[in-house]
Amino acid sequence: MKRALITGITGQDGSYLAELLLDKGYEVHGLVRRSSSFNRWRIDHLYRDPHEAGTRLFLHYADLTDSSSLIGHLHRVKPEEVYNLGAQSHVKVSFEMPEFTAETAGMGTLRILEAVRTADWPIRFYQAGSSEMFGRVAESPQTETTPFRPRSPYAIAKVFAHWITVDYREAYGLYTSNGILFNHESPRRGETFVTRKVTRAVAAVCAGQIDHVYLGNLDAKRDWGYAKEYVEAMWLMLQQDRPDDYVVATGQTHSVRELCEVAFGLVGRDWQDHVRIDEGYLRPTEVDELRGDASKAERVLGWRPRTGFGELIRIMVEADLREAGLDPARHLVAAPAPA
Repeated sequence: MKRALITGITGQDGSYLAELLLDKGYEVHGLVRRSSSFNRWRIDHLYRDPHEAGTRLFLHYADLTDSSSLIGHLHRVKPEEVYNLGAQSHVKVSFEMPEFTAETAGMGTLRILEAVRTADWPIRFYQAGSSEMFGRVAESPQTETTPFRPRSPYAIAKVFAHWITVDYREAYGLYTSNGILFNHESPRRGETFVTRKVTRAVAAVCAGQIDHVYLGNLDAKRDWGYAKEYVEAMWLMLQQDRPDDYVVATGQTHSVRELCEVAFGLVGRDWQDHVRIDEGYLRPTEVDELRGDASKAERVLGWRPRTGFGELIRIMVEADLREAGLDPARHLVAAPAPA
């Protein structure tokens, strides 16, 4: 039985990755931060009493800002694979909390790499990169060789994490791979991220709870895919004979305006009746458009996206309608989905 350690296991990607690894027969260990309240709803359906026979998911308290906890748990668990998905990951928030973002997304990666370096058994390490690293893009679409031009504290911290992962591969011979993942969404996406904010607003409007949702830049264009499929690429990266870096993306872009149009259109509403602009949501430095070229991932890993933009938004709207206590069958109408 393989053993994996996941930081950020209670997040969107961590929960889907834990599901995938458990389905493949792994023993999965997740690192969670101590807080005054539980935030484990994404993995509640996976987690059983750790004293029960047959349990293969275990949670441990740790923090990416605390080296001793990382080293201690790594040596106790002795995983063959480590997936570093934890960080302060909200771009807008990173402008308000730049130091904490750098500590978790940047230095946190260095700390866990140092823990991996102390291991006396082979470990394969995955680092969660971001398309935000490309920033003011030098070319489109972006590939593994496109220069990074980050435009937020979050993106800058992720660039540091990317290159320290490469450096530890080259300097110490560690098996370390970077996944440069473009935006990936799901019903488990955090409620402050724009896709989930919009799909939750659709459900709230249908439930009569709100009339409007407030957004920032409607012209920003992103390459949006399905998170459940993107974690498959993470796993595939660590199954290769040699470590490497891969872009994971759909190759298609859609604007926030299109997102609103599709999401509200699914329930037969005009998005312009329900969307308002709040300049407080605008970033100090904006990234206008990101579009990835995942041809290397398809060629080497055999990975490709399967869920289109329109289908993804429908999945999210359906889930949020149910969460609002509504029957999707009574609210969803036929709506054309963009290619």
